[in-house]
Amino acid sequence: MIRSRSSDELRVLAEATGAPVVTTLMARGAFPDSHPQNLGMPGMHGTVPAVLALQEADLIVALGARFDDRVTGKASLFAPGAKVVHVDIDPAEISKIRFADVPIVGDLKEVLVDLDSAFRQTVGDQKPDITEWWSYLDGLRDEFPLGYAPTTDGLLSPQQVISRIGELSGPEAIYAAGVGQHQMWAAQFIKYERPNSWLNSGGAGTMGYGVPAAMGAKVAEPDRVVWAIDGDGCFQMTNQELATCVINEIPIKVAIINNSSLGMVRQWQTLFFDGRHSNTDLNTGHGTARIPDFVKLADAYGCLAIRVEREDEIDAAIKLALETNDRPVVIDFVVSADAMVWPMVPQGVSNSFVQYARDHAPEFDKED
Repeated sequence: MIRSRSSDELRVLAEATGAPVVTTLMARGAFPDSHPQNLGMPGMHGTVPAVLALQEADLIVALGARFDDRVTGKASLFAPGAKVVHVDIDPAEISKIRFADVPIVGDLKEVLVDLDSAFRQTVGDQKPDITEWWSYLDGLRDEFPLGYAPTTDGLLSPQQVISRIGELSGPEAIYAAGVGQHQMWAAQFIKYERPNSWLNSGGAGTMGYGVPAAMGAKVAEPDRVVWAIDGDGCFQMTNQELATCVINEIPIKVAIINNSSLGMVRQWQTLFFDGRHSNTDLNTGHGTARIPDFVKLADAYGCLAIRVEREDEIDAAIKLALETNDRPVVIDFVVSADAMVWPMVPQGVSNSFVQYARDHAPEFDKED
């Protein structure tokens, strides 16, 4: 969707049909988050309305989507009552995972126009009544809004930090993320209103993607604010590119969501392995030796380096970063290691088992 530059065509079709829209992790920004038909991101860490809209739909129009297991959950149990219209420019993707009742190979920018025309010709003045469907979905929105619980250890909430970055930087900024918890929070808690505002490594999920991607985006779009939202693990994969940024005058902003751990692996160890945390503590954050000390590291590279440990420091640090455009800025946000990404669909089960929070779920070891 993003690569085909067909967001305008998508909006025309969506508004003509009145159907709910979900945007996958790779498609964030393809359809405005503020649009009333946007239910958010589906998948393992998607919103409850988006996950259940797909799961319980009778028709899915998949536009450039891969039906990967992070979206479908257990593929054999995904959307059992749905017919699928699958559009993709690569014929190898069609029916690869989910059988396409209507396969369409083509460029989305052209296919969307044809779909809109076909829909209007078919329904005429008799637009389908999906009021009951929307009533159900709006009920899910009200009952399960995207949110987070305050931390209990006195450290920063990563969700709050990322929300404030998005709110203070605005929809014209570009946000690149690494891989892990911070990636999911950035996809969830920043509101994307336009395409090409979210850069993310899908597929294999490449740790270290954030800083180089932000660097390239800033070169391509020098007048836009560019953030790399990174974890303390991901940042250590490619932080040497700060030298490239300083030497070549590429003033990106880097927000390290420093929970002193490989957060997503730690979350799974907490939930699925009785809290046995093996090789996930990185000693970069609160109460540790801080190896490395990200503030000293960033300063050595010639960046403006800031550490934030209190809630009342968050906005001032972000505003200082936005005002600084003569060099890169690195902010070490020291956040709680206990914060988790919710909602969540456990691996290998139906999306019907989406969990809103840790205390709102069936047992993890039960499968359909």
